[in-house]
Amino acid sequence: MIARHPKREDIRLDAVLTALGNPIRLAAVRTIAVGGEHPCCDVLPQIPKSTMTHHWRALRDSGVVWQRHIGREYRLELRREDLDSRFPGLLDSILGPLVSDPLTQETISEYDRSRQGAPA
Repeated sequence: MIARHPKREDIRLDAVLTALGNPIRLAAVRTIAVGGEHPCCDVLPQIPKSTMTHHWRALRDSGVVWQRHIGREYRLELRREDLDSRFPGLLDSILGPLVSDPLTQETISEYDRSRQGAPA
C-alpha cells in the first residue's frame, strides 16, 4: 500500500488545524519537529501502535507529515517547508509555545494512567 500525501498546493489550512487539534497528534508533531525524521514507533512509544496508526494517517492525509516506508518500518518527517510555504509562521506559532506547555505532556501522562487503570 502506498501512502497518499497531498501535494503542497493541495494542503488545506482547515485540515492542518484539525490534525493539530488533537493533543496526542500535537505532542507527536512537537517530537518530530525537534528531532527530524523518526521511526513511527519511537515518537510516542507509550501509546499503542494501533492507536498511533490512526493519528499518523490523520497527520499524513492533512499534509503535516511525510510518512515513508523504509525496510520494515515507517518513518515520519514534518513537512515544514511545505507548511511554511503555504501558511507562513503557522508551525512556529503553534509549536513554539509547546516547549513550555505542561498540558501537552499532561495529556500524554493521563493517557498512560488510563491505559494502566490508574486514577487520572
